[in-house]
Formats: sequence, structure tokens, C-alpha cells
Amino acid sequence: MLRNGDFHALDRRACLRLLGGVPVGRVVYTQQALPAVLPVTFRLDADSSVVLRTAAGSELVRAVDGAVVAFEADEFDALTHSGWSVVVTGRATLVTDPAEHERLARYGPDSWMPVREGVFVRIEPDMVTGRRLTGT
Repeated sequence: MLRNGDFHALDRRACLRLLGGVPVGRVVYTQQALPAVLPVTFRLDADSSVVLRTAAGSELVRAVDGAVVAFEADEFDALTHSGWSVVVTGRATLVTDPAEHERLARYGPDSWMPVREGVFVRIEPDMVTGRRLTGT
């Protein structure tokens, strides 16, 4: 059972700092009117948006371009019952500007999956929430 004080809400700055330290998160979106979740590699951009790289013709691109999505990342230790979870909610858009695409190709996230004709998806951080659990 949790004692009072073991569960803490995190402010936006703390959430973004934690997100910057992990390479994998989950995109939560709607596919055929049903919720869908997909693990992806990502990187936080300078404006705090979440950027991921995927195949141009993927179902993910068709489902998220222009849609409001959620993005979640976390880190937990099962032995100590401690960890954190952060959720970013915002509109996902394809990066179409050639200069921006080139910059992200050099410094942005790589996909762990083989990607031909890769595109970048940017999720604007309209709402950022997080929780930390301190255990034993």
C-alpha cells in the first residue's frame, strides 16, 4: 500500500527532462475508430516537441497526420516499486519543410526498424503531465 507522499505529480519542466533521457516511448492514436498504441524511438526537439521517424507510407503516418495523439514514456524499477511516467498530448504533423527534414535527418531520431523513404512526425506538446512513484 502506498503511503502519503509516495506518488507525486511532476511539473512540465521535470517531465521534459525525464523524456529527454529515454529513447523509446509509445504513440497512442486512433486507428479505424479504435485506440492503438505503438512503441517508437523518439527524440525531443529544441522546442520540446516529440519527434519520431517512420516510413512514409506507414499506417502510423496515415492515422496520425493532423490528429491529436498522446505520447507516453516511462521508466520503472520493479524491485523498488519506483519510477515515472510522462504523457504528452498534442497534434501530430508530418515535417514537410525540406530544411527541417534535413536537420532532423542529421540530428533527429533514428528508427530501430528499417525505414525506406523515412518521414518525421512532430507531436506538439500542448499538454504535458507526469507522475513519479517513489517506492521502497
